[in-house]
Amino acid sequence: MPRTPTATVPFMTAPEENAAHPRFAEALRELGLDDLIPQVRRFPDATRTATEAATAIGCDLSQICKSLIFAADGVPVLVLMDGASRVDVELVRRELGAEKVTRAKVDLVRETTGYAIGGVPPFGHASKTRVLADRSLLDHETVWAAAGTPYAVFPMDPKTLIAHAGGTLVDVREQTQ
Repeated sequence: MPRTPTATVPFMTAPEENAAHPRFAEALRELGLDDLIPQVRRFPDATRTATEAATAIGCDLSQICKSLIFAADGVPVLVLMDGASRVDVELVRRELGAEKVTRAKVDLVRETTGYAIGGVPPFGHASKTRVLADRSLLDHETVWAAAGTPYAVFPMDPKTLIAHAGGTLVDVREQTQ
């Protein structure tokens, strides 16, 4: 059973206007999500990985929404995946009808999204990309995603997050044997 995010994690800073990356805060305003800005939480230590984020927040690993960029025949695609799962690249390839899908290199991630790996939010990117969202995200009432820096995260209902990302629901997580 998923844990509810802890509201008073001792090492979490108070909500603040500048916790989100400025570009991401602007994207929230443009989307009419101004009320989300005060909910962004900044941590003194990085929340770059799903494990770091879940530990800092005090939630289950699967409540973290990873924003991962892949290259499908050289074209960037964003995959939103729960923090406890891994992306099955072959399922992504089949979903997209691509010849080859690989993990995007650092420079492609930055060029496509405008953010560094470990801080890529699910929307508010520098360029429009196709978005695949794994159904596993819907297993929770709330998921936490990066807010444009490796130190900041925000909570959101997964259906709303996927809708703002323009995501298509798919099943692309690795299946454990």
